[in-house]
Amino acid sequence: MVAKPYSPSHIAAVASHFTTMRLSGDVKSRLVTLMCEELDRLVPRMEDETLEQDPERKTLDDPRRSRLNYNRTRELMIDRIKNVDSVGSAAVQAGIDHLESHLGQILRQAAEAAERDRVATIKPRHLDRALLNMKPAEGEGEDEASTEVSAAEEFVASQAGGLITPSALLAMAKSIARMGVTKDALDELLFLYAEVLEDLEEDIRNHAQLGNNPVHFIESINAMRGMMTLGWMRSRLTRAAEHARGRGNKVIELQDIIDSQSYAPE
Repeated sequence: MVAKPYSPSHIAAVASHFTTMRLSGDVKSRLVTLMCEELDRLVPRMEDETLEQDPERKTLDDPRRSRLNYNRTRELMIDRIKNVDSVGSAAVQAGIDHLESHLGQILRQAAEAAERDRVATIKPRHLDRALLNMKPAEGEGEDEASTEVSAAEEFVASQAGGLITPSALLAMAKSIARMGVTKDALDELLFLYAEVLEDLEEDIRNHAQLGNNPVHFIESINAMRGMMTLGWMRSRLTRAAEHARGRGNKVIELQDIIDSQSYAPE
């Protein structure tokens, strides 16, 4: 029996998490075909890699890394539901994604604490520090804190790869500002971001000549720049969202970016 492909409406619903633009009917249908074609490439590769690791295995697995067990996660979620009767596969997958993301956040924070102690083993005290750092601030919900950390980490990851894209900013805006962003607003934000970097680079060049050994100074400024830029982006998005809400708008538009004051470190 041949499996039915995704429906165009389902693809459109999933796509809404990645773009604020509407999709034409032809594009939705084309995306269904493209997703199925990608599965044509993905599944045989996963099958080969699964059998390379375990020739006797009869179930397709993720050969790249270990994942939280699907059935065990489903059972644990069923134990915790109160107002519904069962747990669907989409909920289980969402739960696995959330738990693995949460695990990653904890381990990254704990690893940083261990590195500061100059040890190669994460110990209980490092885990305690990680949990303390992840504790939401007063007046801030746990979901808000964890979502913001996740968005920040994704943004830093894209920045480390040398690429800051509108889609990365869109995801960050939805997570931190809790609003969508128009294409014009994203373009303006990227333009302002580039201006900030140019000003910082010029400032570094000007001040580096004042010291006898500018190398360390430049490295320190570059490190600070990487930290400050994320704060600038978060601050700008937050202020633009406040401006949009003040106008009764549910989406950040170009005017909201322009009217929001830029973040200027003292």
